[in-house]
Amino acid sequence: MIKAMLIAGSGGFIGTCLRFLVGKLCTNYIQGSFPWGTFLVNLVGSFIIGVLFGLVEKSQLISTNMNILLITGFCGGFTTFSSLSHDMLTLLQNRNWTIFILYTALTFIGGLLLVWAGRGMIMRN
Repeated sequence: MIKAMLIAGSGGFIGTCLRFLVGKLCTNYIQGSFPWGTFLVNLVGSFIIGVLFGLVEKSQLISTNMNILLITGFCGGFTTFSSLSHDMLTLLQNRNWTIFILYTALTFIGGLLLVWAGRGMIMRN
């Protein structure tokens, strides 16, 4: 368990550092109010997790430790949106329409409301 946590943490550290760098580069080189850094990280992370899960499912080319390092660690540190995207795709593939709609709506609307509530709670004090 400790070994797996350290492996995931190492991947997460690399993913988080890369996410930070992408955000800084976008802020420095792209003007405007569109959040390009977050947008690019979410899309690239979703593609990467798709490739990695594809490798796991098709050919088992990725060992358990590499799975923990790359999928849980790196992709999790780079963007949790990639995990959300994979969960949504799995629900669609399994034809769990109701759960897909509920999960997607609750995640986005709930997340937005909770960010608003958290900020509001702090700003009032």
